[in-house]
Amino acid sequence: MEVVLRPHVANFIRWSADKPEVVVLTADLTNSCEVGQWSQTYPDRFFSMKMAEQNMMGFAAGMAREGLEPWIHTFAVFIYRRPYDQLAMSIAYPNLPVRLVGFLPGITTPGGVTHQAIEDLALMRATPNMTVLETGDATEVESVLDVAHRVDGPVYIRMLRGEVPRLFPADEPMALDRVRILSEGDDVTVFTSGITTEEAMRATAPLARAGVEITHVHVSTHKPFTDPLILSSIRRARHGVVTLENHSVVGGLGSAVAEVMAEHGVGTRLVRLGLRDTYAHGASRGYLMAHYGLDAAALVRGIEDLLGRPTGISDTALETARVEAVHSLAKAEAL
Repeated sequence: MEVVLRPHVANFIRWSADKPEVVVLTADLTNSCEVGQWSQTYPDRFFSMKMAEQNMMGFAAGMAREGLEPWIHTFAVFIYRRPYDQLAMSIAYPNLPVRLVGFLPGITTPGGVTHQAIEDLALMRATPNMTVLETGDATEVESVLDVAHRVDGPVYIRMLRGEVPRLFPADEPMALDRVRILSEGDDVTVFTSGITTEEAMRATAPLARAGVEITHVHVSTHKPFTDPLILSSIRRARHGVVTLENHSVVGGLGSAVAEVMAEHGVGTRLVRLGLRDTYAHGASRGYLMAHYGLDAAALVRGIEDLLGRPTGISDTALETARVEAVHSLAKAEAL
């Protein structure tokens, strides 16, 4: 598997070259959100707002009203927790084209509860006018820029940084409200997004060897959530559906899939894997994914629950996990 070092850094600089309306705002997290080189390349279009996220939202809204396209870069938790009132009233309500780029979604940070965005999808999905995207690999980190740029209104992006795997071909970019079908089978349908897609891919071949064929659906657009392939993939599952997400099981991908199933009268079981009404704590990503049941082994157990029988797949039979160092040359800081 190819691992791309900081795919957002140079790509965002190239992409912005012919878009003078694009401006960047940060809140004392410039290098941590991979726009340090961008700020040096386009200093007249870069605004450091210091640790004042509420003011940053209002400032971005004013810039958008003047015809600019603000791209806010900060950690995901600092986009929606403290400044949500300003986000909702100044940006979402008037439907302004502000791009909210949220780094370190879910448990991708060892920073503990203060830095882990585990309820952001629930809140952003419930916010009117908001488009909600999530990157799952380097190809989507690179191509999400075009997707967000074309949206006539605010966009929230769950962004990956640092050492990012390339799971999808570079010539198959992200598309708005379109899922990716990564494998096909009639036993179980699995929905994943973000970092959990790589985990599900680790389990696909061992499940096939155990006689379990899955349809694996990768989701990069959480809202809107209307791709016809979502419903058709749900309906083909003989034993049921599993969702695996780097988020609370309340209000995120599992809830979105449940809504589709209920609205279309699909009477099959749904197993939602994710954080179960709990905050996480500070630790490495691999440890947290195993501890809270977000990894390939948890997916196998969820599928066994649907099947009502063991598959015989041990943790050691799963494809080798890619280990991401907490401290890395690709990260400005561990947080």
